[in-house]
Amino acid sequence: MSRVGVFVCHCGENIGSTVDCPEVAERCKQMPGVVHAEDYKYLCSNPGQNKIKQAIKDHQLEGVVVAACSPRMHEPTFRRAVTDAGMNAYLCEVANLREHCSWVHEEADSTTEKAVDLVRLQLEKVKRNKPLQPIEVPITKTALVIGGGVAGIQAALDIADSGHKVILVERSPALGGHMAQLSETFPTLDCSQCILTPRMVDVSRHPNITLMTYSEVEHLDGFIGNFKATIRKRARKIDEELCTGCGECLQKCPSKDISDGFNEGLTTRRAIYVPFTQAVPNIPVIDVENCRHYQKKKCDRCVKACPTKAISFNQQDELIHVDVGAIVVATGYKVMSTEKFPEYGYGTYPDVITGLQFERYASASGPTQGVIKRPSDGKEPETVVFIACSGSRDAAKGVKYCSKICCMYTAKHAMLLKHKNHNSKAYVFYMDIRAAGKNYDEFVRRAIEEDGVKYIRGRVSRVYEEDGKLVVKGADTLLGGRPVEIKADLVVLATASLPNDGQSELARKLHVGCDEYGFLAEAHPKLKPVETNTAGIYLAGACQSPRDIPETVAQASAAAAKVAALLSRSHLTREPIVAEVNRRPAPLHSDCTGCFLCESACPYRAIGQEEILDRDGIVIKTIAKINPGLCQGCGTCVATCRTKAIDLHGFSNEQIFAEIMSL
Repeated sequence: MSRVGVFVCHCGENIGSTVDCPEVAERCKQMPGVVHAEDYKYLCSNPGQNKIKQAIKDHQLEGVVVAACSPRMHEPTFRRAVTDAGMNAYLCEVANLREHCSWVHEEADSTTEKAVDLVRLQLEKVKRNKPLQPIEVPITKTALVIGGGVAGIQAALDIADSGHKVILVERSPALGGHMAQLSETFPTLDCSQCILTPRMVDVSRHPNITLMTYSEVEHLDGFIGNFKATIRKRARKIDEELCTGCGECLQKCPSKDISDGFNEGLTTRRAIYVPFTQAVPNIPVIDVENCRHYQKKKCDRCVKACPTKAISFNQQDELIHVDVGAIVVATGYKVMSTEKFPEYGYGTYPDVITGLQFERYASASGPTQGVIKRPSDGKEPETVVFIACSGSRDAAKGVKYCSKICCMYTAKHAMLLKHKNHNSKAYVFYMDIRAAGKNYDEFVRRAIEEDGVKYIRGRVSRVYEEDGKLVVKGADTLLGGRPVEIKADLVVLATASLPNDGQSELARKLHVGCDEYGFLAEAHPKLKPVETNTAGIYLAGACQSPRDIPETVAQASAAAAKVAALLSRSHLTREPIVAEVNRRPAPLHSDCTGCFLCESACPYRAIGQEEILDRDGIVIKTIAKINPGLCQGCGTCVATCRTKAIDLHGFSNEQIFAEIMSL
């Protein structure tokens, strides 16, 4: 390239106050390959862009260097300008005189000299630029939502309402997640099931949503707009087409003593069961590990009881392959396992329970129909102690972060206790009150001011039993650390919120990063809070970090908006700044030796393998092959390649060396 134009912007006073812009333009005229150079006050303005367009036509320019502000700011502006003048957009380069020069130096000759050097660098680069064309990727107009809690439900409905097909995958037998277990929700104390169940029904009836419960993502290949997912649909041992949900089989099953996970182990269930009364879909599932048929091969009472012959003991897992364009991960959370709290007596004393167990007692659909009782004897407790931050913000338990929802649901529990058991007393041990949401502080204030509720700022050191009562031993830091002992009938632990089981394994399948605790990592905490580093995969809810219901729903809708925007396009246009393995004529074919170090180094899984065949179809060499749809242009493979067989379009080794040598 021998005809390059250089345009130096004053950027008002941002550059012009410390850099002699006319001098830079004059010096550039002396550089080899420059046929035109000029300066202007604001090149990003319409008159400034018109100057560039006119110069391209008048001087038959083959390349353009704009010396202005950061390319992050106005590179698209100048690329559009040169495109309007008939030049390829990627034959335009921007030298950053503002952030890299004028803003970090005082006015001096050396500052102007550095500006000249910055322009010289981009001049040498643009002289070796090649015309590039944006990459167009077709888009499969179907979304995959992983997780059927409130986050997955909201995301699926929003995407489906925008006119796109959705496949909703939930690994448990029914939708709902943890929200289905709750009694009331803060700060409004409205019934959790009352607001969630209609949304679950909407999902099951929506014409654009395919619901796959009792299913998990087994494998994922592909890239944004063109993912190929393999879903394992686990065998319910029930024919879903024949089952009417009558419940006859549930009544006849003789296996009755299985711990009920939905009720957090407070009750038992049968080997054939529906997770909860309002479950969607309302179709039973057979627990193979506890079913007598699979243990002894004799029991068939459910088969005889079923009027539609829907029981299918021979049903097997099914692998379903689907093509999707985008993925929303909404896998939720779990609470810290209680064996982490030996000092609080969990497991030793039956009247030490978790917050979720308290929710099931308080729920009208729970094991006691909403009456709060002691697990040990079924009596209503007179004194209840709530211990907040059980595991959260505790390095000894491995959780340094705040679980965010504990302060709020502990306040809710204290109020529910007083509303249901009017004569009871509630004590809340807390570290700090964190109530940052809308109307949250007012909600906590209501709990603190509730008659019969006392908040004590301090840690609990020990819970032990004495004379049939639980003794909670702690300290009140607001009273100078004075020891406090409370005899309680019931102790409730606000246990820490953790990433869900299997989330790390799922992250590996999806090629999505995790933080140190196992929560899924977003691409940028501020600018891309629902996106991941794998393009086309988005996050919603507590899989990313502890979240309350309003924030979860808002994030789910944000992820759905990203997906809808992606699927609304006919194709995806991407920057052509991607890596490529060089090709050579036979017999070399490529400098690539097939070591595939680049494949293991690529953070985006964009590198695969390609077989080179001779004329007879015999494999003579296997080399690396880069998928331009997945490549993000990071250059890691270029740095890793031992034979220098990979180049990055727009940042080739030749260009980089030329820039260095120009100095």
